[in-house]
Amino acid sequence: MTKSGKCPFMHGGATSNDSSPTEWWPSNINLDILHQHDTKTNPLGSDFDYKKELQKLDIEALKKDMHTLMTDEQDWWPADWGHYGGLMIRMAWHSAGTYRSSDGRGGASGGNLRFAPLNSWPDNANLDKAKRLLWPIKKKYGNSVSWADLMILAGNIAYESMGLKTFGFGFGREDIWQPEKDIYWGLEKEFLADSENRFEDLSKPETLESPLAATHMGLIYVNPEGVNSQPDPLKTAAMVRETFARMSMGDEETVALAAGGHTLGKCHGASSAEKGPEPEGADISEQGLGWNLENAPSKANEVVTSGLEGAWTTNPTQWDNGYYYLLFTYDWELKKSPAGAWQWEPINIKEEDKVPDSSDPSIKHNPIMTDADMAMIKDPVYRKISEKFYNDPDYFADVFTRAWFKLTHRDMGPKACYFGPDVPAEDLIWQDPIPAGNKDYDIAVLKGKIAQSGLSISEMITNAWDSARTYRGSDKRGGANGARIRLSPQKDWEGNEPTQLTKVLNILEPLAQEAGASIADTLILAGCVGIEQAAKEANFDVSVPFTPGRGDATDEMTDSESFALLEPLHDGFRNWLKKDYSVDAEKLLLDRSQLMGLTAPEMTVLIGGMRVLGCNYGGTKHGVFTDKEGVLSNDFFVRITDMSYAWKPASNNEYQLCDRKTGEVKWTASRVDLIFGSNSILRSYAEVYAQDDNQEKFVQDFIVAWTKVMNADRFNIV
Repeated sequence: MTKSGKCPFMHGGATSNDSSPTEWWPSNINLDILHQHDTKTNPLGSDFDYKKELQKLDIEALKKDMHTLMTDEQDWWPADWGHYGGLMIRMAWHSAGTYRSSDGRGGASGGNLRFAPLNSWPDNANLDKAKRLLWPIKKKYGNSVSWADLMILAGNIAYESMGLKTFGFGFGREDIWQPEKDIYWGLEKEFLADSENRFEDLSKPETLESPLAATHMGLIYVNPEGVNSQPDPLKTAAMVRETFARMSMGDEETVALAAGGHTLGKCHGASSAEKGPEPEGADISEQGLGWNLENAPSKANEVVTSGLEGAWTTNPTQWDNGYYYLLFTYDWELKKSPAGAWQWEPINIKEEDKVPDSSDPSIKHNPIMTDADMAMIKDPVYRKISEKFYNDPDYFADVFTRAWFKLTHRDMGPKACYFGPDVPAEDLIWQDPIPAGNKDYDIAVLKGKIAQSGLSISEMITNAWDSARTYRGSDKRGGANGARIRLSPQKDWEGNEPTQLTKVLNILEPLAQEAGASIADTLILAGCVGIEQAAKEANFDVSVPFTPGRGDATDEMTDSESFALLEPLHDGFRNWLKKDYSVDAEKLLLDRSQLMGLTAPEMTVLIGGMRVLGCNYGGTKHGVFTDKEGVLSNDFFVRITDMSYAWKPASNNEYQLCDRKTGEVKWTASRVDLIFGSNSILRSYAEVYAQDDNQEKFVQDFIVAWTKVMNADRFNIV
């Protein structure tokens, strides 16, 4: 072969999707979960401040342009009845509807719908068109409005343009710039695979694998045709109830969302024609669009999306009570759509109750209902709620708008994260409200009293940590602000060591009251005192940053049921597992670290520091590789990299560090400890902190990482 005939492309290498070390060695842990959304991937730069950009946004002009968009039909994609509202509502719904309360992942914040796999899920078919319709507006307003905000605002404007006054809207969702690979959507390798793959017992919806919420890979909620495409409204009702409960939605909210979501727009299954490949699988010439055939639909009545065909109401571009009117007025029977999907249609419907064709109003069609819609009148509890909504349209509208607001804002965190003139003044319990705390007290005096309180370094640090570690960046819930660690259910969590917690609170609460500080502030300040004392013992005179102003929540401000989902069942930083899990302890550590927003180096330095400070749960000695417990030294890293010792397994999660010459057991450790010596990347970090010249760096880096955890929920800090 001549030189001119050789292919210049490096086959595989940097462009291959199958060349990662975990492909070769599957048991190796993948630290990519801690490198998500690196600032280097943000084209706007690390200094970009979306909050500042929002100050420049002409919100009224934006809303006006979006109202215009709703009825400005484009040649390249048809609008149902000349209105894009139904499409925009579906985009907003499916952007937000992936949220699950178990781990706070999913949801609209970040605009994850722009990326794989969500942009190519079967349930999101043709939502790529909705985003492209929004592009001229995004182009016009640029950095002052994120895609994440714009996609949700489109749903709000759609409702308003069709006659519904919404509850409110908050800007503040900052865009991500790469897919969130840390979200577990299930193990299936095939979209819409049978539900048996994710249920222990399909007849028991509560056995759906945690933390999943949808019944199938590639769906937002449930199969609209019925469980595994077998219509049965009562079985579907049970699935709907479980799915929406996993989003923290109660029965009334669930019924309101189902009815309000289906009051407008339609399903698309005009023919049995196969859709083209999804966006991620489409030809390069499609430029990121998917589900297109050679002969793309030129009329709305030619579109194929879900396979079901028809509208739920007689007037699908007008907010009214038509959904319930049809549902309760007629008997319904199963039929097949033109695309072959199961759907319910009314028997002997009056001509005036039929639906105008989405392209030719002179043609009339039967309205349709999905199996989930039929569940709203077949399930006894849902039926009672539906009857109330039917008889009181104003009440229905109020419940729906509140549920819609919750659906589209659930993962934004507290109101401190909201921006704009339409943010509701009312405090909602699911926003985890916290009163403002006092900032004007003598911090130095309070620190002095804490130092003289008799609390040990370990007690000061561990209770501050336990208070803050519940924070999860996925939906900005938890954290130290509010001091909910002293309230039910947190005060009784096994992981919070209730006996020690009670002792510490009994000492700190009077000090807080005397100083005029919140208990939340005092707990964190005690942690600062403990670290400063431990650093001083290591001959480093440091000051741990502290910002006052946390408030103390009350029981009335706390949704105990929803907070129960934040209970730690493991904490690698305190070397604790509530029980043996099928997942290795080190992988649980990575998941928790990612939720807390930590990088791999930050996780590493925190582990090393927490061990030598004696912060293990129950005072266990696993990983406490030091003779100077309570001193902020780098001994953990020195020992984990010391080749004078060999590690020997003692049980599934316990190892012994033995002197290579004598065989004497010197230390014990868990899998979490050993991963910092066995994983090549984590070992490289451990080696940095083990170096003789990096003892001060270790102390400083520990303090930086610690402060990040303590302030993770301080959204109002400027």
